[in-house]
Order: sequence, then C-alpha cells, then structure tokens
Amino acid sequence: MDFDAVIDQALRSDLEGWDFDAFFAGRYTETPPSWDFAELVRARIPEVDSLLDLGTGGGELLASLAPLPARTAATEGFAPNVPVARANLEPLGVEVVDVTDEDEDHLPFPDGSFALVSSRHESYDPEEIRRVLAPGGTFLTQQVGGRDLEELNAALGAPPHGYREWTLDAAVAELEAADFEILDRREERPVATFTDVGAVVSFLRIAPWQVPDFDVDQYRDRLRELHERMDRDVPLEVHTHRFLIVARPRP
Repeated sequence: MDFDAVIDQALRSDLEGWDFDAFFAGRYTETPPSWDFAELVRARIPEVDSLLDLGTGGGELLASLAPLPARTAATEGFAPNVPVARANLEPLGVEVVDVTDEDEDHLPFPDGSFALVSSRHESYDPEEIRRVLAPGGTFLTQQVGGRDLEELNAALGAPPHGYREWTLDAAVAELEAADFEILDRREERPVATFTDVGAVVSFLRIAPWQVPDFDVDQYRDRLRELHERMDRDVPLEVHTHRFLIVARPRP
C-alpha cells in the first residue's frame, strides 16, 4: 500500500475501548514488563470486600478479573470510553463513574470506601488515594514513565515528553510524602515495535499526549521517511517505560 493510502486508512480507523492488541493486530506490539499487573490485582481480590479501579478504559482489564468483590467501582475520564465500560462492567455489578467533568484526580467517593485501589496507567493524587482507602487498604499502580516511546518522538523530530521527570523515584517520593509505606517497587523499559507508519499515525491519534502537536501535514516528511524505511521491512524499535508500586497508608 502506498504512503497516502496508508495514512488515509490510519486517519479513518477508530479504537473502541482500550484494547490495543486487537486494534493494532500485531502492527504495534509491546513486550510486557516482567510483572503481570492483572495477576497482582487478581491475587488480592479474594482478600478484600471492595475495589476501585481508576481510569478503567473500556473496562476490559477489570472485567477479566471477575469474580469481583461485592463492592466494585471504576472511574473513567475519557468520554467515548464511558458507555463501553458500562456495557462491559455493569452486568458484573460494577458501578462505572463518569469523571470527565470532575476536578483532575478528585475521587467522588466517601472516605474509607475501598480496601483496594488499582490504577493502571491513570494519574492519581496520593492524598485522594489515602482518603478513599479503608484502614489497612492497599494501593497498586502501574504507571507510564516519562521516557515512554521517546525514540518515536526522536524519529519524528518531535519535542520530548513534558513529563519526562515522571519516574519510579518521583512517584515513590510523592507517596512517601503523603505518608504511604512502599511495599513493592519496580521499573523497566521493555521493547516495543511499530511495523508500519499507519500504526504510528493511529497510535498518535489515540494517544495524543505522546506528541501533543501531532498533525499529519506537519509531520508528513518524517512520516514518509518512516514509511519508506518500514516498507523495506525495517521496523521502528522503541522502548516503553513502566513502573510498578504497591503501597499502603501508614497507620
């Protein structure tokens, strides 16, 4: 497929929910970190009576963890995902809360509501997490670090992330300042691969924070260079940036 056709197809493709694997069908792949976030949450579910999942996307991950605690809720701040999450989660008894109009990182729940709070790739306020956790509760998060896919930005001649300083050490320092005890902490930069420029364009459309000023016309020359390279079966290899924290408030 020629360059213009690839770009046109990418501009017409839409993601429903947050299932990257199905959407990209091997055209963009990520090597997972050595830990399995879903399994870490799943292992704790039998021990708790309540769970809050932050930024649930289309609810795909949370639904995969069923059976869930009797009191399970999820938040979602991206409006197109809210009906998808409700369709996936409400049949499981999960309350899906639309937070698109809420103050950033505010959690619309009473104090001490949940024994477990999970956050996969969602921002959070340590003080809000502490507030909604029940006594003895646990916070488990996997975050996207500030060096995520930085080679993609470089290949496009785009500016680096504005949140480059978001690292495991920075997140741990914030939680400790909010009087959390850190139970586990890990950080890795696994390999990811783009095999065609259409996958690059699709990715930048659904993850606009990667290159905030992305526009096909503005980056057309660099995109064409990538297309010619990938058309010779030379994929673009990049690195993700992931870190994991398990924490609980100090008594």
